[in-house]
Amino acid sequence: MSKRRQERMAVEIQRVLSQILQEDIKDPRIDFTTVSITRVDIASDLSHARVNISILGDETKQEETMQVLQKAKGYLRSELARGIQVKHAPELEFRLDKSIEHGIRISSILESLKEEEKNSNE
Repeated sequence: MSKRRQERMAVEIQRVLSQILQEDIKDPRIDFTTVSITRVDIASDLSHARVNISILGDETKQEETMQVLQKAKGYLRSELARGIQVKHAPELEFRLDKSIEHGIRISSILESLKEEEKNSNE
């Protein structure tokens, strides 16, 4: 499988899964406005896809969201197959990605340091 097709398929999977999460999943336990797909890595034979999910919120909310996604894996896979129009959709593996949360924390630390420096110069 060409690397270019693999990359195109990963982008398409990310787009379709994002759309399914926002429009089709109606689970009251989850606020899908705080959930985003940050990256999809797909195997060279297109049989497995590792989906990195970023969830803003505390750890209990993150764990609960991941559990719901694990339970909905079959539904998501069938909808994905319909959305990307392939015969065999890849097996989905969800991973929690804390990079956005980490970036927000670093940004707030930098802002507080900037404020301290501004206050000490006055």
